Amino acid sequence: MDIKTAEFVVSNSDYRKCPNTGLPEYAFIGRSNVGKSSLINMLTRNKGLAKTSVRPGKTQLINHFLINGKWYIVDLPGYGFARVSKTSRAAWQKMISDYFLHRESLVNTFVLIDSRIPPQRIDLDFVNFLGQNGVPLSIVFTKVDKQNQRETALNVNAFKKALSETWEELPLMFVTSSATGFGRDKLLDYIASINESLSTTPNP
Repeated sequence: MDIKTAEFVVSNSDYRKCPNTGLPEYAFIGRSNVGKSSLINMLTRNKGLAKTSVRPGKTQLINHFLINGKWYIVDLPGYGFARVSKTSRAAWQKMISDYFLHRESLVNTFVLIDSRIPPQRIDLDFVNFLGQNGVPLSIVFTKVDKQNQRETALNVNAFKKALSETWEELPLMFVTSSATGFGRDKLLDYIASINESLSTTPNP
């Protein structure tokens, strides 16, 4: 897939105020500072599209980016950042949960996992939450350029093993690097395949 245009559309805190175009949405989410904004910018080849920051918790709203005028990348707030108040954390959690449970335009969620660390309970719990609620998802391991292939493979396999305790069939998984662009084509080809299947599915 060739991304020709990528433009910011709107930020808000309520899924009901998201664009009402019916175009497919691909959500990106992960623990704070997992490299989400960098991955989005790498996919679109637009370094200024999603705002990156060394300060975790930069993304606090549901952000919609229109891609090629045909589908959306949705940048969601990260989870698991402790340096916010309980009230703020509860509000973020409700905003995210409502989006996943009620957003009809959502066709796939990319859950980002830092490939440099062993499986984290918060990541496993979030993936299980999506699975239990029938939310379509894929796993994206980030920052593989920060270590050698053996270390990446060990952590990926450990995550698969941990997830296998609750999943009969594991979600599709991708390995990426925002710094080198590794994995970009596979991710975009997967999105293209979903878009194509949606365009050929007859309306009820």
